[in-house]
Amino acid sequence: MASSLSSKQFLGSATSNALGSANSGFRKLSSPPAQISFRRKPGKFEVQAAGSTFGNYFRVTTYGESHGGGVGCVVDGVPPRLPLSEEDLQVDLDRRRPGQSRITTPRKETDTCKIISGVAEGMTTGSPIAVNVPNTDQRGHDYSEMSKAYRPSHADATYDFKYGVRSVQGGGRSSARETIGRVAAGAIAKKILKKFAGTEVLAYVSQVHKVVLPEGIIDNDTLTLEQAYSVTLEIYYLFVSYFPCRKIESNIVRCPDPEYAEKMIAAIDAVRVKGDSVGGAVTCIVRNAPRGLGSPVFDKLEAELAKAALSLPATKGFEFGSGFAGTFMTGSEHNDEFYMNEHGKIRTKTNRSGGIQGGISNGETIYMRIGFKPTSTITKKQHTVTRNKEDTELIARGRHDPCVVPRAVPMVEAMVALVLVDQLMAQYAQCELFPINPALQEPMELPRLDEASV
Repeated sequence: MASSLSSKQFLGSATSNALGSANSGFRKLSSPPAQISFRRKPGKFEVQAAGSTFGNYFRVTTYGESHGGGVGCVVDGVPPRLPLSEEDLQVDLDRRRPGQSRITTPRKETDTCKIISGVAEGMTTGSPIAVNVPNTDQRGHDYSEMSKAYRPSHADATYDFKYGVRSVQGGGRSSARETIGRVAAGAIAKKILKKFAGTEVLAYVSQVHKVVLPEGIIDNDTLTLEQAYSVTLEIYYLFVSYFPCRKIESNIVRCPDPEYAEKMIAAIDAVRVKGDSVGGAVTCIVRNAPRGLGSPVFDKLEAELAKAALSLPATKGFEFGSGFAGTFMTGSEHNDEFYMNEHGKIRTKTNRSGGIQGGISNGETIYMRIGFKPTSTITKKQHTVTRNKEDTELIARGRHDPCVVPRAVPMVEAMVALVLVDQLMAQYAQCELFPINPALQEPMELPRLDEASV
C-alpha cells in the first residue's frame, strides 16, 4: 500500500525563527511542499531511491559528479572468493577515460581507481565492493555561461525542472563521468561471466555520422578485443597499426575494420575543427551466453538490456537481432530454423532473433545496436533561454567529445555485462536450485578441470 507524506518546505519555512527577517526573501524562492513517496511494508517504511542503483541480485550504485571530489560505485552481491585487483578494473577504465586521442575530449584524467572495501588479499569477500576514482582536472570557470543559459538538448533545463537546483560545473550527474562507476562494476561482472560460463561481451563502433559499417563485414565469431598488453593505449595503437586485423582496440575510433575506421575518424575530425559534433552507433555482441537467461513477460532479457543501454548518456535508440529491418521481412524469411549440430545440440541456422527468443537467451550469439546522438555541448552559437526565462544566444565552452561513440564502447559492454550477471544469478537461484532436466536443459557453468587433468 502506497502512501504520501508531506514534508516541511525546504526553503522559507514559516515555523523557523532562526532565519529572522530573511525568511521573507526565501519564501519567494520556495516551492510547494515536497512529496516523498513511501512504500508500506510490515513494520517499516521504505523510501524509493532516485535512480542511482541498478540490478536486483548484483546491485550497483554509482556516486559522484563531474567536478566534485571524485566518482565511483558500490557493488553488492559479488560472489566471494573471486580473484580481483584494481588492475582488472583499470583496463576498461583506461578505455573509457578522456584525453586518449584527438577525437575525444581533451580533459586530462588518469581515472586511476582504488578499491576501498570488499577485497582482501586479492580475493572478494562477499561484502560490498567500493571503488573510488578522484577527479583531478576540473575547470569550473568553463561553465560560467552555462550557469545562466541552458544548453540546447542537454539535461541542464530538465534537471532544473525536476529538482529546482543543479550542479552547473561539468553537468553534475548528467556528465558522462558518472559512467566511471558503471565501467568499474562492469569489469567485475565481465570477469564473473568469463570465469563461470565462458561468456564474452564485446562492443565496437559500427557507425559514425553517415559512415556505416556494412552488415556482415565483421565476423562475430572471431572478433577480438586484443588489449592484453600492459602498455599505454597510445603505444598499443602504434604497435597494432603495423599489423592490421579485426581488433576493436586497433584504432582510436574502436571500429574493427581499418578502412571504415579511417573514414569514421575523418568524419569526426571534419566536425571537430568546426566546433560541432556527430553521433553514431555501437554494436555489442555476447558470445557463449548461457541458455535460459531472462524471464517471460515483464523481465524479458531484451527489455532488461534495452533499459540498461538506454540509461547511458546520449543514447537515442536500441535494437537487437534483426531490429527494425525485420519489419520488412515475411515470417518465412525471418524465422530462425532449428537443426541438430554435430555435438547433439539444438542450434539455429540463422540468428535474426539476436540470441533471444521469448525474452529468454537461446545459446546463440546475442547482438544489439545502440544509437547515440551528437554531443549536446558544442562551440557553435545557438539560440536558447536563460534560467531567468529570457531569450539569449550561447557559445558553450569546456572540453567535450566531438563524438561520444568511441568512448561509449566500454560503457555499453559494462551495462550489458551487468544485466547478464544479474540474470545469471537469478537463473541459478530459481532454475538450478534442484538438479536440472538433462533432456531439455544444460548447465550454465563451464566444466571444471580437476588438478590431475591440469
